[in-house]
This record gives sequence, structure tokens and C-alpha cells, in this order.
Amino acid sequence: MLVIPAIDLRNGNCVRLFQGKFNKETIYSRKPVTVAQLWKQQGAARIHIVDLDGAFSGTMKNRSIIYNIAEMVDIPIQVGGGIRNYKTVKELIENGVSRVIIGSSAINDRELLEKIILKWPGRIIVGIDSSSGKVAIGGWKDITDKPAAELAGEAEEMGVKEIIVTDIEKDGTLKGPNFKWIKKIARAVSISVIASGGVSSLEEIKKFKNMNLDNLFGVIVGKALYSRDIKLSDAIAAAQ
Repeated sequence: MLVIPAIDLRNGNCVRLFQGKFNKETIYSRKPVTVAQLWKQQGAARIHIVDLDGAFSGTMKNRSIIYNIAEMVDIPIQVGGGIRNYKTVKELIENGVSRVIIGSSAINDRELLEKIILKWPGRIIVGIDSSSGKVAIGGWKDITDKPAAELAGEAEEMGVKEIIVTDIEKDGTLKGPNFKWIKKIARAVSISVIASGGVSSLEEIKKFKNMNLDNLFGVIVGKALYSRDIKLSDAIAAAQ
């Protein structure tokens, strides 16, 4: 199981939000590339990057930083936030992004999703963010009627190989993951699942590992790394 450190970008800075709320932002670094290099040095095998400005506005705003990270850090990066058209996906992949995360467009533009899955098989991840089990889109501003588990199944049927599942109520809170919900999603599909939201301790990493879910591929850790509640190298060791 991978432990995947998160870098959330807003206005060019590395930040963390509380439950995705822009008025509850903490800036942890003004040098995101340096942060990515630190995670690589501590043993990360993959880095999770979200353009928060893009997620909120629908247009990516931090591309140059993302491309710098892809150039300077020689491990795979997965990128999401404001990716709403074919041109953007193509540009990201051409500039060194290993995997592209599609969130809102998995609901709003199935034609785009089908097209990019065929063009770049294995490199498209569907990000399923949810509140009370229902999918949230548009930078988490809009809660749909679509059950998260249902979208997970549809993504698998379309040929997606990985999904990221995030419980919004847990994200950035350091109050622990929603294990029950993550287990439900993982058991609903056979493709790889990456859990996200609320991880706060090594014990929780170990609990994920001991859930014995064959398709639980990874766990994203964000705020707990920046607050130093977890050391990345320790988390990686616990996951193995």
C-alpha cells in the first residue's frame, strides 16, 4: 500500500484547507517544488497534487508550478483540480504528469472521460469526493444526488483503473478517516482505490493496511505531514 503525500496549490503556495473551505486556509510553504523534493527524499513513490484555484474556478491556475515539480522530482505525480477539457489533459501528460485526476467532469462530461480513457489508458484517475455519501463537484461547492459508490462502479465499467475517494467532512480535520465508507467503496469495485481525508496518525495507516482489502492501493496524507503529526518515512514503513 502506498502512502501518497499531498500538495495542495493555491495562489502559488502550498496550503491546506479545512473541509475544503477557502476561508480556512493555512499556508505551509511558498516553495511547492521544494516541498515535493522533500517528500521524494523521505521516500515517496508518488505525489498527489491539487490545483485548488482550478478546482474552484474550473480553469487550472498553477500549471507552471506543476510542470516544475514534474521536471525536478523524478517520481510519478498525479494531478487534479480544474481539468475540464481534452486540451488540458493532453498538456499535462505532455509536460510530465503521470496521472490525471478527473472529478467534476466524471459527472458533467462523460464524453470527455470516455475519450481520455481510450487515449491514455491507465493514466486517468476518477476523483470521487463526497459528502454524506453523495458526490461533490465544482471544488466541493455543489453536492449532487449521485451516490459515490455508484460513480465508482460506473468508472470501473468505463475502463478506469484507479479511483480516489475523499470524505469531505474528514478532509483537513485530522479527525481520522471514514474507514467504514472507504471499505464500502473498495468492496463495490475491483479496481485500485486510493483513500483520502482525515488521516492523522500512524495507527490509522496501520488500520488501513490491516483492513485486508486487496484493491486498497494507497492512502493520501496531507495535513498530518505538514503539522508533523506523521513523518512520511514512518508512514511508508507502517504501510509496508
